[in-house]
Amino acid sequence: MPTDLGPTSPTPSPSSADARNADAVPVIDLSKMSVDKRAAMEVAESAREVQWTEPSFAQQLFMGTFNRTLVDSFPRQNAADQAIGDAFCAKLADYLTANLDAEEVDQSRTIPEQVISDLFAMGVFAMKVPKQYGGLGFTQVNYNRAMMLLASHCASTAVLVSAHQSIGVPQPLKLFGTEEQKQKYFPRFCPQPGKKGTISAFALTEPSVGSDPSKMATEAVLTPDGTHYVINGEKLWCTNGPIAGLLVVMCKTAPKIVAGVERAQITALIVEGNSPGIEVVHRCDFMGIRAIQNGLMRFHDVKVPAENVLWAPGKGLKLALTTLNTGRLTLPAACTGVAKQCLRIGREWGAERQQWGLPIGAHEAGREKLNFIASHTLAMEAVTWLTSHWADDHAKDIRLEAAMAKMFCSEIGWQVVDVTLQLRAGRGYEKGSSLKARGEKAYPVERMLRDMRINRIIEGTTDIMRLFLAREAMDPHLKLAADLLKKHTPVGTKLTAGAKLAGFYTGWYAKQWFNASLWERHDDMGILSGHYHYLQATAHRLARSIFHAMGLYQERLERKQVLLGHLMDIGTELFAMAATCSYAIRLAGERHDTTPMTLADSFCRESTKRIENHFRDLSGSDGKLMNQVGKGVLAGDFAWLEGGVQAPG
Repeated sequence: MPTDLGPTSPTPSPSSADARNADAVPVIDLSKMSVDKRAAMEVAESAREVQWTEPSFAQQLFMGTFNRTLVDSFPRQNAADQAIGDAFCAKLADYLTANLDAEEVDQSRTIPEQVISDLFAMGVFAMKVPKQYGGLGFTQVNYNRAMMLLASHCASTAVLVSAHQSIGVPQPLKLFGTEEQKQKYFPRFCPQPGKKGTISAFALTEPSVGSDPSKMATEAVLTPDGTHYVINGEKLWCTNGPIAGLLVVMCKTAPKIVAGVERAQITALIVEGNSPGIEVVHRCDFMGIRAIQNGLMRFHDVKVPAENVLWAPGKGLKLALTTLNTGRLTLPAACTGVAKQCLRIGREWGAERQQWGLPIGAHEAGREKLNFIASHTLAMEAVTWLTSHWADDHAKDIRLEAAMAKMFCSEIGWQVVDVTLQLRAGRGYEKGSSLKARGEKAYPVERMLRDMRINRIIEGTTDIMRLFLAREAMDPHLKLAADLLKKHTPVGTKLTAGAKLAGFYTGWYAKQWFNASLWERHDDMGILSGHYHYLQATAHRLARSIFHAMGLYQERLERKQVLLGHLMDIGTELFAMAATCSYAIRLAGERHDTTPMTLADSFCRESTKRIENHFRDLSGSDGKLMNQVGKGVLAGDFAWLEGGVQAPG
């Protein structure tokens, strides 16, 4: 489970990315930072996608523009692509029902070898491999349809498949591999009679390195003759690593001098899983997704041919960010699949279970839970399909939207399962196998809760996602002020930049107060028109709030992580509202009924409440006390409160 490092553009080609990012100089002033922090920032900034060559709904939102043209006419699968997905998912569903006992997988921590072999034969491990290399060549939409189905049945199997091709070798190979590399490795993931398929993994995180790649210790040293790299180091939480036949391993390579300063280089290498010197030190055991093969791996003098470099030396971090950006779109689909199961369970149990003369779903408290599950499942599905379609059409920059989709669906999905467990009460807390043993329907809510929790952590924790969203959201402001922020900019240049900045913000800031949102009605949205009006007005309010925070805190804003979190949560909720309203309009037209509109209306009302709470919390009136207590805990001021219990370990 790699720790995410930040968002980039969804599908840059190596050539275009090189042109836009070659040795990019950060617009942030690094002069006041410590040596370690400066090194970390330089590495992270150099890997960012600098230009915005395609429109981004979320970036415009953060700048005060609700561009509804980008979300209107919610995308549809074309008939041919939908037929492919329909047939594949139907076959996969039948197979899972007949052959894969998810409760047994959870208890035994083992996915049967026969199941893995059968899934290879079906092409499940080659869904993202282009057809010309023997794969299925699925669109992101069809791939996510299959992943939604898998996750709704068995999370461990879904993670096996997703780690293999959402972030494992197939995805970076597809984006950045040479033709020779593609011809050599792609067929190993595809159905081949009489041959065992190859599982892949992505090795990034290290025991002492989370979201700071500048501290990466695993090193790849080029041999004197230039033919091989020799890898030494350790990788932690490498999903599929213990059983992988191929891995993408991120390594520190020889540093590069940029603008007179030595800069760390991170390189991606394709490594054979059976290479001498690779040791699986430990297979990790987790709270949920218990059958995944995830471990601590040690590399000792592992020789890798130099031609196994992916993209180019020093491009590894950028490759990782791009891979994760596209790969994390799988997670919203998986979370939505589980939420859909919760809706089914809630509906059936809510009608079946009687309390005080009524089904529990007929009581107001039960209706509240069912409303939350149904309305928020629709929102998760809307966000999932909108970002999936955008990933397929390549006409929008989705670096922000992909991060938002991951964050929103993992957070809301966790709440949906928790509410479902509460609705089921004691039966929700009881294992499905235990329920089955005593003759009741084996709803696996307990397992679903354990499996769902990891989604708020993998591929970028919610806290990290907020910080990366903040960096990208403020990018237009930082670029405008770049010459003012840099310490050694000539005075004349600073004066010119200041005048330009004043000219821009004079008009821009006025528009954040007086604009078309005051009169726009959005009557074409029916009962959702008020929510679109709120979206438009709140985009301006959000932009003003970001601007005020930047002016108030300046270089200290990066340390205001709670405040930034509230701002990014507001933006994410607005994106989810826009996606949900647009999706509901499309569904209502297809279904010829208003039930999607009703669900969207309910979701938007709940989302609005959360947004207003975030705005209230921006004042930070409790921040001083919160920081005081947090510092006191670290200093041991409250250690007296720990008495009377047995110390852990």
